Amino acid sequence: MMELFHNNSMFYQWFLLPMFIFLARICDVSMDTLRIMLLSRNKKFIAPLIGFFQVLIWLFAFRQIIMNLSNPLCYIGFAGGFATGTYVGMIIEEKLAIGFQILRIITRKKASRLIEYLQNKGYGVTRVEGEGLSGKVDIIYIIVRRSEISWLVDMVKQYNPNAFYTIEDVSSISESGVHLIKKEISEHDLLDKVPAKCDDPA
Repeated sequence: MMELFHNNSMFYQWFLLPMFIFLARICDVSMDTLRIMLLSRNKKFIAPLIGFFQVLIWLFAFRQIIMNLSNPLCYIGFAGGFATGTYVGMIIEEKLAIGFQILRIITRKKASRLIEYLQNKGYGVTRVEGEGLSGKVDIIYIIVRRSEISWLVDMVKQYNPNAFYTIEDVSSISESGVHLIKKEISEHDLLDKVPAKCDDPA
C-alpha cells in the first residue's frame, strides 16, 4: 500500500502529484483574488499576510513543475488549478462581501417617500434633482455595506420597478462619514417592504 505513495510510483507521478499541484494552485490563486480585493479596499495589514502564504504555496507548485517537466499531467494540474482558483476566489469574495458600495438611483418619481423610508431604517441618503432625456428626475446616493446591497436594491425595485440604478465599489470612506452608514440589517428589515403608495405616478 505504501508503495502507491512513493514518489517513484506510477500512482504518485500520474495522479497524486498533479492533484497536489492542482489543489495548491486553487489555494494560491483564490488567495491572490482575496489579496487584490483587500488591497482595493485599503486593508493594509491583512493583504500582505495573505500574499506571504500565497507565494509560499505558489513556490511549492512551481517547484513540482520544474522537477517534473516530462509529466504533462502536472501542466494540466497547474493550469486547471489556476482557472479553478480564479472561480473559487470570486465565490469567496462574493460571500465575504467585504467593504462598501455606493448605490446611485435615478427615478422619475418623486423620491421623498423612498428617502424617508430609508432614513427611518438608518441609512444616510443624499438627494439631487436632475434632468434627463425624458424630463426631471431625482438622483439618490446611498453608501452601504456590500452585504446589504441586494436587500437595498430589492427595496428600490418595490418602490419603482422601472428605476435606473448603478452600483460602484468604494475604496475608502472619510471618518466624518462613517456615522452615516447603517450599522447592520436586522431580521425585521429583511422582512420589511417599502410602503406601496408612491408620491407621484410613474
